[in-house]
Amino acid sequence: MGAKKKPKSDVTALRIEGELTIFRAAELKPVLLDPSPSVEVDLSGVSDIDTAGLQLLMVAKKTAQAQDRSLRLVRHSPAVTDLFERLNVTAWFGDPLVIEPRGESAPKRHPKSQSTGY
Repeated sequence: MGAKKKPKSDVTALRIEGELTIFRAAELKPVLLDPSPSVEVDLSGVSDIDTAGLQLLMVAKKTAQAQDRSLRLVRHSPAVTDLFERLNVTAWFGDPLVIEPRGESAPKRHPKSQSTGY
């Protein structure tokens, strides 16, 4: 569990792994408030997120905007997507939310089984 930084050209890439909850907010705050001109936060490794984690992401986004920096949230995990949808905050962040199939449990569609609209 952790947050890993790696520079990607002029973008600082940050991957958060494990929980993004009240128990880790103090640890992650300085990392998310990175003063780099452009930060991309990969949320694919987030296993759990609560409202404290959401508030931290909102503070990071708002701080970046106030400082005329870019902070993008990418690769939202199912836990993040679920919370964003339940609290209707996806549009507030303004980052594309791409929902990917969740492994083998995702239903597979076959051309013959698609509805024709009749």
